[in-house]
Amino acid sequence: MNIQTKYLGELEITDKQIVQFSSGLPGFLDEKEFVLLDIPGNPIFQFLQSVHSKDLVFVVTNPYHFYKGYRFELDETTIDALQIESEKDVVVLTIVTLKDPFDASTINLKAPLIINQHKLLGKQYILNSDEYDSKAFIQPPSAEKGV
Repeated sequence: MNIQTKYLGELEITDKQIVQFSSGLPGFLDEKEFVLLDIPGNPIFQFLQSVHSKDLVFVVTNPYHFYKGYRFELDETTIDALQIESEKDVVVLTIVTLKDPFDASTINLKAPLIINQHKLLGKQYILNSDEYDSKAFIQPPSAEKGV
């Protein structure tokens, strides 16, 4: 099937690339099908593009690139809903808010995207903890020069 994307034009995708978010995403409850697209020349970030809405796209990244100690536990409801059988099934991504300058950009550690990469099921999982921020700087404070 061909889809229209915001940044990469028209692309051909297969059903095996579509991640199903059965509950949609907060603020976009009717959007249930997304595809992860690589950004040419950028191995750290990807686009999470809606299959049906050209202009609905998020920049996402693996939070562990920036926050090595990022940890949380999934509840049983989420594990069951995403049909997770082992940690190897799980891909964790965070939504990026790009800013200028880039160092001012943030990632949402409070509500990561959890994707079962084998079953192609996903959910935005809101953490019940104040340990992580929804607008965490993309460059952790401990990574700053001189700290």
